[in-house]
Amino acid sequence: MRLDWEAIFSSTLRRPFHVLTITLLSLLLPLSFLLLARLSYANFSSSLYSYQPPQVTFPLSLFFHPRNLNPIHAAVTFISLSTLLHGLTGRNSILAESPASGVQSSKLYLAWALLCMLQVSVGLGVEGSIASGIGGFPSLDPGRSLMSRMFFFLGLHGTMMHWCSAVVRPVVDDTVYGAPEGQQWPEKLAVAAAYGALWWCTLRDEVEAMVIVPQVKKELLMGVGMVDFVGWWLYYLVVTIGMVRVVKGMMWAATLLLCWRVRHKFGASNDEQDMV
Repeated sequence: MRLDWEAIFSSTLRRPFHVLTITLLSLLLPLSFLLLARLSYANFSSSLYSYQPPQVTFPLSLFFHPRNLNPIHAAVTFISLSTLLHGLTGRNSILAESPASGVQSSKLYLAWALLCMLQVSVGLGVEGSIASGIGGFPSLDPGRSLMSRMFFFLGLHGTMMHWCSAVVRPVVDDTVYGAPEGQQWPEKLAVAAAYGALWWCTLRDEVEAMVIVPQVKKELLMGVGMVDFVGWWLYYLVVTIGMVRVVKGMMWAATLLLCWRVRHKFGASNDEQDMV
């Protein structure tokens, strides 16, 4: 009896590879924030101690130098603004899918470009940070507001899920993996679990450098550069996304409770009429 290895591969290995690929590529976004936070802290250290990082060849200097704006800032800003627009309006954002074939093809090309740019930027940024001696740093302010951390956690998760659904999944489905049949909850569960592990291990302690470094520089009467301002702005942009998610969740819960009360009230009235 001849075995159909292609069918066996499709039924047993295709789905796990699909979930694993989407999970790894989705983590590029929180890793970008981690890299930006480390660059912000390195910028503060170099300004405070007059430390000059070692020079490296092009193009690594564009990605790891703490005082330079790099493509990661542009990509993360674009994705975050798209997520905020989608959360506020509830309509198709810049990266959302469109039923028109021509527009959908254009957005697929844009998704490919964004994914490749962020992949290269994060890779070169990590390599450049290692070459310059930029490592992980503890939180500069351990007593920071728990509410701010919660909003940022929810906002970054929402931004990552938007990045996953609008960029990562269309690109992965466009490759040899294809779009497997079935529900998408395993992918969402795997992405959320990976994000939670990354947050617990390192992201929660280091990402606040993006917002604390400009404040410390201002208190020390040091110059606040464009990199510091962009990092501070991105942090609070993600916090705003988290606040929007919380408000929408509260509105959804209030609407659900109101509908239940109305249904219960009318149901009780109908029962009284039937008894009469």
